[in-house]
Amino acid sequence: MRIKRGKIHLKRRKHLLERTRGFKWGRKSKVKLAKAAIFKAGEHAFADRRRKKREFRALWQIKINAACRENGINYSQFINKLKKNKIELNRKILADLAENHKEVFGKIIEEVK
Repeated sequence: MRIKRGKIHLKRRKHLLERTRGFKWGRKSKVKLAKAAIFKAGEHAFADRRRKKREFRALWQIKINAACRENGINYSQFINKLKKNKIELNRKILADLAENHKEVFGKIIEEVK
């Protein structure tokens, strides 16, 4: 007697199509197209998790540079002087200080000058 595996096959397809909700055209309803769409979406998600890190670092640099220029120094000089004075604050923290706590950021700049 042969086993048809109908339940498992349907469950697998149902799970696949649930993951493609909101996709356009046949990619949401046709199994072959949905498989390709999910694979491609996964590739984009993987790459974009790394791209997000790059974009945030660039944003932090812009915020730090703007605050530095208000205090009469540019970004590259500021970062160079931080390293020479062995002040180990990362760009995320510096950007937050520059945006939300200007007086503290000003004190850091005075420290490195």
